[in-house]
Amino acid sequence: MILQRCFALILLAVCITLAVMAWPYQAAFSYEPVGPRAYPLLMLGLMGLGLLYLAIRPTPIVRKDDEPELDRESLIKIGACVLLLLVFASTFESLGFILSSILIGIPMARLYGGRWLPSVAIISLMSIALYLLFDRTMDVPLPLGLLDVLEN
Repeated sequence: MILQRCFALILLAVCITLAVMAWPYQAAFSYEPVGPRAYPLLMLGLMGLGLLYLAIRPTPIVRKDDEPELDRESLIKIGACVLLLLVFASTFESLGFILSSILIGIPMARLYGGRWLPSVAIISLMSIALYLLFDRTMDVPLPLGLLDVLEN
């Protein structure tokens, strides 16, 4: 119980630190109705409320029998997911949304038991569809990166 509360309080401190860092941010222009400042502050506020609840709740969170163990294999998968997300963040601008999504999506699908051909086909189609949805339909500009030559 004490370990759960300490973990929640540490993450709450991280949320507060990130909120303090995000508070003075002012974008030169705003292309979204909510804006680039409000969204992270809203997410950090909601996370902070959830973590505060976890820190002061009266009963501990108990693992049920049907939940999987947090064993070595699960921790390796979690670490691989974090590593893949860091690669995605570092390649997002240079490779563009579509290529970086494919680069990260296929290993992620394989990590959780996907077969090669369906993983490649579905991730590729999803990357293109999400790019078109965000860039064309919702007017949220996403970088094309190396595929920039395909645009008009």
